[in-house]
Amino acid sequence: MSSMTIAEKILAAHAGLDSVKPGQLVDVPVDMTLGNDITAPISIKIFRDTGVKSVFDPEKIALVADHFTPNKDIKSAEQVRMLREFAKEHNILHYYEGGKCGVEHVLLPEKGIVAPGDIVIGADSHTCTYGALGAFATGVGSTDLAAAWIRGRTWFRVPETIKFIYKGKLNPWVSGKDLVLYAIGDVGVDGALYMAMEFTGPVIESLPMADRFTMSNMAIEAGGKVGLINPDETTEKWVKGRVDRPYKIYTSDPDAHYARVIEYDCADIEPQVAFPHLPENARPVSEATHIEIQQVVIGSCTNGRTEDFELAASVLKGRQVADGVRLIILPATPQVYSDCLDRGLLRIFADCGAIIGPPTCGPCLGGHMGILAKGERAVATTNRNFVGRMGHQESEVYLANPAVAAASAVLGRIGSPDEL
Repeated sequence: MSSMTIAEKILAAHAGLDSVKPGQLVDVPVDMTLGNDITAPISIKIFRDTGVKSVFDPEKIALVADHFTPNKDIKSAEQVRMLREFAKEHNILHYYEGGKCGVEHVLLPEKGIVAPGDIVIGADSHTCTYGALGAFATGVGSTDLAAAWIRGRTWFRVPETIKFIYKGKLNPWVSGKDLVLYAIGDVGVDGALYMAMEFTGPVIESLPMADRFTMSNMAIEAGGKVGLINPDETTEKWVKGRVDRPYKIYTSDPDAHYARVIEYDCADIEPQVAFPHLPENARPVSEATHIEIQQVVIGSCTNGRTEDFELAASVLKGRQVADGVRLIILPATPQVYSDCLDRGLLRIFADCGAIIGPPTCGPCLGGHMGILAKGERAVATTNRNFVGRMGHQESEVYLANPAVAAASAVLGRIGSPDEL
């Protein structure tokens, strides 16, 4: 049997083949499928138009009404109603709205719905988040999702893999967000187009799961098909007690073939800020300290986990948000919200003058609860800063980690926690 990468092993196993090679087409069963309140209504309409009476497996579909939660207008309420009715009609096990709803890519791993070795497709580009668990997870269109609901299968072209090796010692305030922004800045927004990005090396092995999820989440921002991290003890410890079904761990062979191998010395990496209007415009925070801001958003599927809020709170404790700045705190799931409550983090945020909102994607996609006006600038822990992403076409979004975002809220301009 030939040597393979983790991506190739998962696809080969699911396709029932001894091995696969990049470029090969494979037809594979899916372990989990996902849609949200923006993408699933399209899939539901397509599914109904086919006349098929039942879904392939009501336990392998997740519907998460997270983008406009709580509903911001009549249209968004109607979209959620479509999800609710479809879930009821087909006895969908994993349906989430209201007080049980959280940002999909934090909620599903938290609830043990995705596992190592899975093939997961979601009608949302950041489905690649689950690669942090060692799952082949990727975003698809709403039509592909509807087809998978019927067949229980999908097809892929086996991707080539780029291996990113992170060595050395992390600088203060540098997190998974900075490591992935640095890589995106290096290879560009299409530098890994339809490729698997495999994050490895001693630094990755020392990262907690929260940082790993952040890195895999942003693989798509380099055009990546998947963003994979080989499962290890950290992964298994995290999965234990969450996933209650059998799963299989796959890891890359030491002599697997890679399209490219890129090494980084983390001593060269300081906290990163991605300038408008692309995630590849990553620069060191020291080059951004002249930029005044009006809004800071801490949350999203990229940095909306408990660890992210602990980091932000460590910077904000005993300080005040600058005049003229709106600091918006959005815990990604009810569990994260509850953690923040139990640990006194919400008190720190309330005392510093932040706005604390419910678990929602909200402002990340310019949905609601933090829309930018013309000429306004925001620092966000989200994953995208495209033109008009968070509001007006002439607004600007700067991407950063939670510590930099928190420090910027206090300074009234982009800055590092070291400046406080």
